[in-house]
Amino acid sequence: MRDILDIHKMRVIVHPKVASFKRPGFLEEFGFKDFAKEEFFRRDIPDGEKFLNLVHTERHIRKIKKACQVKAHVAEMDLTPECYEIACLGVGTVILASEEGNFAIQCITGHHAGRENAMGFNLFNSLAIAVQRLVNQGKRICIIDIDGHHGNGTQDIFYTTDKVLYCSVHQKDAFPGTGGEKETGKRQGSGYTLNIPLPKGSGDDAFIKAVRKIIGKAIDFKPDIVGVYAGFDGYYLDKLLELNYSLKGFYKCGKIIGQNFRQVFVSLGGGYHQDLSLIHISEPTRPLYISYAVFCL
Repeated sequence: MRDILDIHKMRVIVHPKVASFKRPGFLEEFGFKDFAKEEFFRRDIPDGEKFLNLVHTERHIRKIKKACQVKAHVAEMDLTPECYEIACLGVGTVILASEEGNFAIQCITGHHAGRENAMGFNLFNSLAIAVQRLVNQGKRICIIDIDGHHGNGTQDIFYTTDKVLYCSVHQKDAFPGTGGEKETGKRQGSGYTLNIPLPKGSGDDAFIKAVRKIIGKAIDFKPDIVGVYAGFDGYYLDKLLELNYSLKGFYKCGKIIGQNFRQVFVSLGGGYHQDLSLIHISEPTRPLYISYAVFCL
């Protein structure tokens, strides 16, 4: 694997089909139309289907493929045959981002999916698949999960290994109800999980304090590569959570990560407000752009 690029040369990447995909149910209003531009498109994204079994069981893969074919209701979504292709493209996009040090735009895959289960709008766990692929290449990986919901699937997948440090800052007692401070790993993985649950209304100061604690733990771990699960549902106008982060908080978080690690790739996570579907490159007033400005420019 070639060396990941300098953090300041990171770019947003998305497959054209993902950019135009209409997500199921209420998620449809949070689309990716602002990524539907040639500057973001990558048509060389690998088919992620061949990588699914790095993390997921064959039974789970077959179950999800069949569920999409028959338009079943899975992971709080009414699936369509297109969903399976989009999920596999999402996996491929995150894998490509992990090779190049880029910011992957994906959907319906993410940190809630476990080895044998889909939940929380996530059919597969694309970041975990990319991380496992790197681990298989002999790399030590730190995952920094700033999504406002705890990444129960990602935590479970790596809970017993010392090759991956999983760190999460999230809203306490929110969906999926996991991510307590006492959840620190088992067997070889004991001490390689760090959860920082924050109460409702915490705001930027608590968020940045948690990020700095994560950075300290990550530096001690000495990762070869850092993978960020960049959810923006901690935003103060988000519909599902009440963490009360501001644009400045997201910006500072990204800046701290960028200043401490050069080998970084990012996967887009959650975010449920119209601001989060907009990017105005010439008018940096949206939280996604504020964060991308640090990660991608």
